[in-house]
Amino acid sequence: MSAARPRTRGTIARAAIGLLALGLLLTGCATDPLAEQYREGSNKGYVAGDGSVTEIAKSDRGEPITFSGTTEHSEEVSSADYAGQVVVVNFWYAGCAPCRAEAPDLQKLNSEFEDKGASFLGVNVRDQAANAIAFNDTYKITYPSVIDVDDGSMQLAFSDRIPPNAVPTTLVLDKEGRVAARILGAVTSPSILSTLISDTIAEGN
Repeated sequence: MSAARPRTRGTIARAAIGLLALGLLLTGCATDPLAEQYREGSNKGYVAGDGSVTEIAKSDRGEPITFSGTTEHSEEVSSADYAGQVVVVNFWYAGCAPCRAEAPDLQKLNSEFEDKGASFLGVNVRDQAANAIAFNDTYKITYPSVIDVDDGSMQLAFSDRIPPNAVPTTLVLDKEGRVAARILGAVTSPSILSTLISDTIAEGN
């Protein structure tokens, strides 16, 4: 039997950060200091997208995105599971202030479009499953998220559509699995995302 591996300072630090993030999540979104800082504009050096919205013409969308991964509840998901549907893909992580600020709006839109031709899928780029589940419990998120911190396969699949450090980013995939629209940064106007989803659902009808 091999000897147990000693814990490094990095391992201890990562564990401490994870526990801190989990504790912040459990305080509840109504008093979330990071989300409030983001809303007030005092991001304390946080780097994210600029909130720009890009719509892509059908002729310019290129090839469908093929992806697969494992959710926070250890369930396998892939692009094949969403064939024929519009998919809203949101890249996030628990310690991201704008991710926290936009979470209630994303969940509301997810509920509105349920069974109407669109599904939501998160991609958590930094956390392990426990932190993602705690975040979902805090913000009442009901759609799944792929845990992408270990191999980054989801980020790689979408790498030509997502600039580095642009988290959160939200993509709308058309029924063929191609990127139809992108919001680079937090969703600050849910009505815009709602329109992008509705327009993509309506394509070809």
